[in-house]
Amino acid sequence: MDEKFLTPEEVSKRYRGGVSVGTLRNWRAMKIGPSFVKVGKAVLYPVEELEAWDERNRVSCRAARRLTERTDEQP
Repeated sequence: MDEKFLTPEEVSKRYRGGVSVGTLRNWRAMKIGPSFVKVGKAVLYPVEELEAWDERNRVSCRAARRLTERTDEQP
């Protein structure tokens, strides 16, 4: 992605509509969700913050860990 910042609409598209613009607005009001920058009335989400937020919310499955362990053990 070449963009350094995304608008709430672009963030919603990034998550395929799983997070609506309204949800982002509510999260901002409650100070939860991904970090954002406010410039005047514009709300912008730094792409690197979204990527960090993705990592913090990653869910590891047990099967994936076992598979990784097995591949690490093989010569």
